[in-house]
Amino acid sequence: MKKKLRFWKVLRRIALVIVGICLIWAITNQIMTAIEKKKYLPTGQLVKVQGKDIHVYTKGKGKNTILLLSGLGTAAPVLDFEPLIDELSKNNRVVVVEPFGYGWSDITNKDRTLENIISEVRSALRKSNIKGPYILMPHSVSGIYSMYYANKYPDEVKAIIGIDPLFPKAMGYFREPAPTVPTYMTLLAPTGVVRLTLLANPEGYLPVAEEETYTNENLKMMKAISSWKIANKNVIGEAKEINQSASKTIKMSFPSKMPVMIFTRKIDKERQDGKTNITFYENQLSNVKSKKIVVFQAHHYLHWTRYKEMSKYVNDFINTPL
Repeated sequence: MKKKLRFWKVLRRIALVIVGICLIWAITNQIMTAIEKKKYLPTGQLVKVQGKDIHVYTKGKGKNTILLLSGLGTAAPVLDFEPLIDELSKNNRVVVVEPFGYGWSDITNKDRTLENIISEVRSALRKSNIKGPYILMPHSVSGIYSMYYANKYPDEVKAIIGIDPLFPKAMGYFREPAPTVPTYMTLLAPTGVVRLTLLANPEGYLPVAEEETYTNENLKMMKAISSWKIANKNVIGEAKEINQSASKTIKMSFPSKMPVMIFTRKIDKERQDGKTNITFYENQLSNVKSKKIVVFQAHHYLHWTRYKEMSKYVNDFINTPL
């Protein structure tokens, strides 16, 4: 009996030590976050939308305004897109509006519906005096948002250039579920788990690119923002809305006179039904008169490595009569 009691006492002490260490690390994480937020200031401007700050970044000049729309869970869109922004901005004005919950933008209590996200982006553009029409350049899940934007506000959209975009009909076409983010992930950033993981395995959160593609300062800021924002409640809310967003836009297609170019990746794994991302995009754009599909051997985040080729294709595409 005494041995059993001693065992439970030791176990309780170990548990208390572990809880204490976790608590100390969580507090340390909050202190480090506060220090980083003072050190790494927004690279663009903050505008008020519904009483909260949205970060809007612009670079370059030109007759075309390219609006880059980031994918689900990309913690720091401006920094992630940086190599592509630098290339595109040599000939165009490039804009990134970081949605609530991303980058230097605040976290909101508003539902992450399709309508709210687009409304907030449009408000941020107006308040920044950035006028359209825009060339929407959506990455991944933002393909659904671009479909909605192009149909709801066609006068504001000059063309669509997708970066391996997800369109509403994709889940049905491939008979696959929409991407999700587990709710428990909201605990990772506040408790400092993300920061620990970044220390142990930064490659899991940072772009897979050649050396010097991203500056050391960029990577430091990306690590910091990932520690603050990974899987926050806005990202989780957005993930939960993907099926609803797809349902709301499932019957939509891009206007036939709206030029569309898609950058996608070659996927070597063959499906038994013969369907590929390329056949899907061909089907999706069947009614579009001016269209182009460009295939790269690359990661889903094509702009990490193919930003120079992408920029050339974009300039050639938008400099033909649209």
